[in-house]
Amino acid sequence: MPGPGAVPEAVPGEGPGVPAPELLARARLLVAPGLSASLVRELERIAGRGAEQVGAGGAAGGPLLTADGPLLCVGAVLPDALRTERLLWFHSVNAGTDPLLAAGPWPAGALLTRTVGRMGERIAQYVLGWVLAECQAVPEYVAQHARAEWRRLPTELVAGQTALVYGTGRIGGAVAGLLRSCGVRTVGVGRTARTGAPSAGFDRVIGAEEDPEAEAEELARARWVVAALPLTGATEGFFGAGRFAAVRGATFVNVGRGATVDPVALEGALRGGGVRRAVLDVLPEEPAAPGDPVWRLPRTVITSHSAGITADEDVAQDFAACWEAVAAGRRPELAVDTGRGY
Repeated sequence: MPGPGAVPEAVPGEGPGVPAPELLARARLLVAPGLSASLVRELERIAGRGAEQVGAGGAAGGPLLTADGPLLCVGAVLPDALRTERLLWFHSVNAGTDPLLAAGPWPAGALLTRTVGRMGERIAQYVLGWVLAECQAVPEYVAQHARAEWRRLPTELVAGQTALVYGTGRIGGAVAGLLRSCGVRTVGVGRTARTGAPSAGFDRVIGAEEDPEAEAEELARARWVVAALPLTGATEGFFGAGRFAAVRGATFVNVGRGATVDPVALEGALRGGGVRRAVLDVLPEEPAAPGDPVWRLPRTVITSHSAGITADEDVAQDFAACWEAVAAGRRPELAVDTGRGY
């Protein structure tokens, strides 16, 4: 039987982790200390109650644990002391929730939502920027300028070429849509072909589990391979020697999670020429120390996890949308399946 102050079960039929509106009405709002004052005020306005700050450094204790009632938290990290049956809902200020889920068992019945905001748009423009820069020989011209060298270099058009985008959700779909508007043939890769649709910006969607031969054919055809995968048990080391061996001169762009890539396999593909170049916004270990071998990868640029920076307005907008759904007894579109990890 639940202890004092425990959160009752979610509304039946609304999906796991969807709290009843009456619980939401009396939940205490807790916010991380790193949130800006203006964002906290907006969260208070949306929730219709004052916010209590979780202790600096992520500690939580004292009145937070002794007082009764369900808890609603907004932040990037969930302190261990709040991983209790009293947790009603945690809204992450980040899109990736793998660090939250990896930090410990997720409280049963607690809703987890995330912030996406305009991240898909930002990441799509990031990818397009590198695609266009490469086709117009921008890196080569920058190096040539440093040598005070006047020489025309060959360029290419993006239209008619193929981009293979791993991840067919909001971010992958946004990347594909923007590339497709420039005439790039876009192929999405999900767990199954049903995880994406042409209407999301893809000319074709294939399932890595269902049709590995089709995936290998598209890897060989691709001019760009874009990784926009979340980090789960199934995607850790996903881009390994086998997949890189199928690449025939594509540029690899990772805007998902660093640990989805086997760095040894990527280095081998770069040095062997199968991968033309790499643009890495994310790494397995961040930040990379100055002596990290990743800085010495050939034909590689690292952009310090900056492709999809989350702004305060993104957090407020997505929290408001989730609040509206939960208050109406619906599962928010931004809810995370804590079993799958995304």
